[in-house]
Amino acid sequence: MKLFENIKEFFYSGEEDYDDQPEVPSHREKTSEPEAATADSATDRRNKVVNIQTTAQLQVVLVKPEVFTDAKQIADHLISKKTVVLNLETASPENKRRIIDFLVGVAYANGGSLKPVANLTYIITPYNVGFIGEDLVGELENNGVVI
Repeated sequence: MKLFENIKEFFYSGEEDYDDQPEVPSHREKTSEPEAATADSATDRRNKVVNIQTTAQLQVVLVKPEVFTDAKQIADHLISKKTVVLNLETASPENKRRIIDFLVGVAYANGGSLKPVANLTYIITPYNVGFIGEDLVGELENNGVVI
């Protein structure tokens, strides 16, 4: 038993001499005003939570492509998390289909979605933008708009 006590004393005897933690004055002890203000402001800074997403500005880009090669610039807007309103009135029927197919793929790959909002007009939203008004498509179809 003496052996264990000797080992314990060897490892734990010097513990009282060394203190790893710096001595912090308690609120009851007197401290100078600048030091107390610094300690309080450090505590305040640690307790603040800032949501980075709220500082980002959401942007909406209106585009009216005529040829398929315009779709690359639109895809770049979607990749940078911008909402795109796509007006296909001036595009040829073949280009309309190709542009929509390509942009649906881009939106899907980024977690976004494409929704028709009027005749030949679509809104493409990134994953972080919600779209309220799902009934709009049904309402348009009921009024004779072919999408």
